[in-house]
Amino acid sequence: MPTITGHPERHAPTLEAVAEAAGVSRATVSRVVNGSPSVRGEVVEVVQKAIAELGYVPNRAARSLASSRTHSIALLVPEDVSRFFGDPYFASFTGGLDRRLADTEYVLNLVVARDDPGRKAVRYVRGGNVDGAIVVSHHRGHDFLRQLEGSVPIVYGGRPDVALSSAPYFVDVDNESGGYLATRHLIESGRTRIASIAGPDDMSAALDRVAGFRRALQEAGLPDDAIVHANFTASGGAEAMRTLLARQPDLDAIFSASDLMATGALTALASRGISVPGDIAIVGYDDSPAATWGEVGLTTVRQPSELMGATAVDVLLQLLGGVADVPHENIVPTELVIRNSA
Repeated sequence: MPTITGHPERHAPTLEAVAEAAGVSRATVSRVVNGSPSVRGEVVEVVQKAIAELGYVPNRAARSLASSRTHSIALLVPEDVSRFFGDPYFASFTGGLDRRLADTEYVLNLVVARDDPGRKAVRYVRGGNVDGAIVVSHHRGHDFLRQLEGSVPIVYGGRPDVALSSAPYFVDVDNESGGYLATRHLIESGRTRIASIAGPDDMSAALDRVAGFRRALQEAGLPDDAIVHANFTASGGAEAMRTLLARQPDLDAIFSASDLMATGALTALASRGISVPGDIAIVGYDDSPAATWGEVGLTTVRQPSELMGATAVDVLLQLLGGVADVPHENIVPTELVIRNSA
């Protein structure tokens, strides 16, 4: 059996140094590093001992070339950087991705590309730098996403509103049902002039929540015309709230399509001395940390964003593993969380 005969300098050990220390060939060390079953157990033990003593770290790039795998996954965000880092929904979703990947060999690469005018994101994903991609916060008009089709497995966070040539894989909640649930709660609490601070009108999630809002009001025989679209930010929610007050001074309730916009609406109402829920009740959407930031706890529709992130990883890992019959639509449940605002 080979014995360890010595070792070279420790600051930058190489494959050759391990081979010399273990008294075996470079090819044998390479086979051990790559998990080949063709190496005898006692030889594997000696090589692994040499690796541990020298502090050798296998070259991931070289291993990737050999296996055609990078062990990297892109989190592709076609969104403004400030919006991505300023929204607690994204923090929770990304946390779910990271925690689910912790037990795997994969690392997560963040690729922010608001509209990718130079196609840098497309070139990066198509260039063999990642094994798969998860796309979140996509808008209608992000046609560059079509160029990613067929390059790597892709899972969308939210139902994509991009014209794709094949059925996409995505993780989402039933947003129309969530909008309906929030609005029914306001109706059942006795509110009759209900408005919506909706999300961007180029995102499927925002439009689906508006559809649920309208369906609940139409069933109750109430007007459904008080809608202002905003950009899922607190400042956007505040501006939308001021617009609604100017248009419909008799409002008694608001369905906000995100908690962050609802916090902006609360600030705008407080500045005018309008009480919540006394004068106007508010229901948000997400059940993010923003729902409990202020003095008034926000009643909200909980979408389990961390679970959505973890589920997106699960779907992608199945695709990367060649699992047959992976479901294209993966819907996680929502629920209404009651607090002081409604």
